[in-house]
Amino acid sequence: MSGPSHGWITAAVREGKTVLDRHNIVRAVETSLKRLQTDYIDLYQTHWPDHGTPYEEILGALDELVQAGKVRIIGCSNETAWGLTKSLMVSEMHGLARYETIQNNFSLNNRRFEDELAQACRQEQVSLIPYSPLGGGVLSGKYNGGARPEGARFTRYLDMGGRQAAMAMRFANERALASTEKFMQVADEVGLSPVTMATAWSKQHDFVASTIVGATHPDQLDEIFAAIDLTLDDEVLQKINEVSKEILYPMG
Repeated sequence: MSGPSHGWITAAVREGKTVLDRHNIVRAVETSLKRLQTDYIDLYQTHWPDHGTPYEEILGALDELVQAGKVRIIGCSNETAWGLTKSLMVSEMHGLARYETIQNNFSLNNRRFEDELAQACRQEQVSLIPYSPLGGGVLSGKYNGGARPEGARFTRYLDMGGRQAAMAMRFANERALASTEKFMQVADEVGLSPVTMATAWSKQHDFVASTIVGATHPDQLDEIFAAIDLTLDDEVLQKINEVSKEILYPMG
């Protein structure tokens, strides 16, 4: 069976980080192809950077897979500005396939990408594919007022404690909830669902190719899909920017 698909690199770990050596990359791709029952993968992205492995080895392995027709385009995720520009330099110097996409956390509550990575993407023609455009669901307002909805991800994470609870508090901390309330006020003023506004905003940037959304229940999709053809006007963007300036970096 042949057909397009996409995949993630899963590999061994080095001190808690993914090891992106040639062996693990090739093995991961072959495993994905077998599991997905496809001959090639359209977009293959490294899930986490491995700054302990030379980019020459990482990109060399990925280039082999591209040349073999097993992968068409490669990308990275959760990468830093240094890591992205370093990888692009290595690709250019050695004539290797380059990262065409970067998948990082980017939302109204987490605009860190705009600090440096956005400019790198513009200048180097790399497209951001944001994940968590709703801030892990926080921007829907369901955690406002300290609410812990039954079955919600961060409710479960808080109950689990440890690393999961720490992640939940990064997304749903006091400042993130405060900015969410203000974004909801903006959305109400312009007659939009906060989910629709946040989703539309996440894709309305010159360095963004597409945005990744998710839903727990089908009835959540209507507000997300309402953003497909929506372009926020300058007045709305100004109101959003005012909130972001008032509460800088709510996720840290």
